[in-house]
Amino acid sequence: MPDTAALLRQRAPEQLPPPLPPRRGGLPGGLLRTARPRQWVKNLLVAAAPAAAGQLLTRHALTQLPLVFALFTACAAAVYLVNDARDAAADRAHPVKRHRPVAAGQVPVPVAYATGGALGLLAPLLAARLCGPSLAALLTAYLALQLAYCLSLKHVLVVDLAVVTTGFLMRAAAGGLALGIPLSRWFLITTGFGALFMVAAKRYSEAVQMAGRGGATRALLTEYTTGYLRFVWQLAAGVAVLGYCMWAMEDGGGPHTGLLPWRQLSMAAFVLAVLRYAVFADRGTAGEPEDVVLRDRALALIGLAWAGMYALAVAHW
Repeated sequence: MPDTAALLRQRAPEQLPPPLPPRRGGLPGGLLRTARPRQWVKNLLVAAAPAAAGQLLTRHALTQLPLVFALFTACAAAVYLVNDARDAAADRAHPVKRHRPVAAGQVPVPVAYATGGALGLLAPLLAARLCGPSLAALLTAYLALQLAYCLSLKHVLVVDLAVVTTGFLMRAAAGGLALGIPLSRWFLITTGFGALFMVAAKRYSEAVQMAGRGGATRALLTEYTTGYLRFVWQLAAGVAVLGYCMWAMEDGGGPHTGLLPWRQLSMAAFVLAVLRYAVFADRGTAGEPEDVVLRDRALALIGLAWAGMYALAVAHW
């Protein structure tokens, strides 16, 4: 299938739709909107490894994790800026994306490229100086992978799912690398397949909503079948649950020091959360993960119950 964005970039300038009138906020406001502040919540995953290791509230974690969050946010913003600059011409022809600051003319394309490039260079350098070479290498790999995704990998079947999933996994691993925490194999399996579950559920929902309609927001959606995407999110959900249960039972044979075996009991809340999220996936209404969690009170309460049980396990109560 031809790449619509590539075709529009090849059109003569006089054939391209004109940019929209700039919005209020000027250039700084446009750059901030292009950095997608709503997506920054995903970068809270940098706290996953320290939380799993019971080191979230240590002095070292409390000083390092905000810095890791900021560095990952800068890298993500760099990717968004470069992506929107590259796709500005195509976005102007899209009924929704034409309102993005770069497509609308609020942020000039050269400024978007320059700002994105600066953030992409500075974040790994600061990471190497302030957090160590491991985090710097991870951020560099994240930038390279995400830029490759923007340029071509988002048009490759299955690889696009793997790249987005890897982005989540890199976020979850970043906190552990910055704090020198060994990453458990079960932690990596649970996080990776949990991310794939949410990514595939989102793609499945988009495919269901766009079925029989033209103008899909992702050209690759027409290459997937809803049956295949359903298979992927169901498989990923099963492996994520298995991985979490294996992690929770890893020390299940020994005595626990708390009032109850909270770590093992948290499996019930984790499974309930996956089952509840699967309701939205099955309906084809699983959009952004943060939106699903925030709009469903039951899912949010299950998540709080899981967090409470895990906190009790860490505290040995």
